[in-house]
Amino acid sequence: MLTQPFADAIAAAERLIAVAPHVKTEQDLAEGYEYLAGAIQGSLRMAWAYERDYPSFIASTGPYTKMGLDNPDTLYLHAYLRDDAEYLVTGRRGTTADLNFQILNGDYSPVQVPDSVTAFDDRTLDIAPDGSFEFRVKPPAGSAMFVVREVYSDWVRERRGTIRIRRADVTGGHPRPLTDTSVAAKRYGVAGKILLSRLRTFLAFPEWFYLKEPVNTLTPPRLTPGGLATQFSSAGHYELADDQAMIVTVPAAGPAVAPYQGIQLGSMWYVSLDYVNHQTSLTADQARVDPDGMMRFVISERNPGVVNWLERTGHDRGYVQLRWQRLTRDLTRDDGPSVEILPVTEVTEFLPYDQRITPDEWAGRIAVRQTACALRMIG
Repeated sequence: MLTQPFADAIAAAERLIAVAPHVKTEQDLAEGYEYLAGAIQGSLRMAWAYERDYPSFIASTGPYTKMGLDNPDTLYLHAYLRDDAEYLVTGRRGTTADLNFQILNGDYSPVQVPDSVTAFDDRTLDIAPDGSFEFRVKPPAGSAMFVVREVYSDWVRERRGTIRIRRADVTGGHPRPLTDTSVAAKRYGVAGKILLSRLRTFLAFPEWFYLKEPVNTLTPPRLTPGGLATQFSSAGHYELADDQAMIVTVPAAGPAVAPYQGIQLGSMWYVSLDYVNHQTSLTADQARVDPDGMMRFVISERNPGVVNWLERTGHDRGYVQLRWQRLTRDLTRDDGPSVEILPVTEVTEFLPYDQRITPDEWAGRIAVRQTACALRMIG
């Protein structure tokens, strides 16, 4: 059977999900199978998009193909490259907070993170008054993948741009048609390998960067692993009872230092929580900044009735990630977060400034998220 290698991989992937070390509840397992469905979709898409002579950008991850603690504020695109060819990238800059580019020398695997061959953002480009840009990419030896991240800070007002990639010397040509079923069979086999590698990688990934840290703490800001040149991050994992809250306090960097700054929660599957229908992430533009220039986020299961509440959505364990992008300087420990754990009933007393919000106002915030995601994060 042509599809047998992929069918075998799906069966093996289901076994990986069922015996994942963090699975303790029915919710854990149900979300694991949802994660598997997205991984199946993403693996097929990546296998069939593997065209290095006539590449196009495809979505690396999205609401239904989540992986790698995907950032709710980011649109991820990638294309495959040859290291012996030259590519032309054209587009029109949108109004998002950041647009950055990265060339990797491979893909993520269960034993290593791919090296970043080069990384830069659109500040290095010559952008015309109408937002259009064009640049050439001659990938260094070992290059394999070109990654684009378009990052929103204000989900409502900012708009995405457009981007295209093509190999410069074959424009107007076309790939050879498929005439041999062995090619299709090979692609099903490749999709199966991608699927299993993807699952194994991101079951191992948190151990490298998160789980060795003490629970309910966050690291000082540091360059994000993987070589994104203008991004710092702070990472941690939480474990909270339903009557507990984690207060994360961090300075608002401001657009002069970091036009993009955000915080998000993730499940033990190392993917974002539902950010469409729940407030499980906030950017500096979405959050309440206190008069002292600090942002104070409340992570809890029970609703504390404050505007910067990050909903756990039933996850008593999970990941916390803060990001700063398009930085104009390196960050220090003083730019990073501090953490307090306290009963959720004491949150409003602990917060030095009033963050109270009514149920109707909260419903309005969620409605804004739902509309914004429907407009920009389909697929």
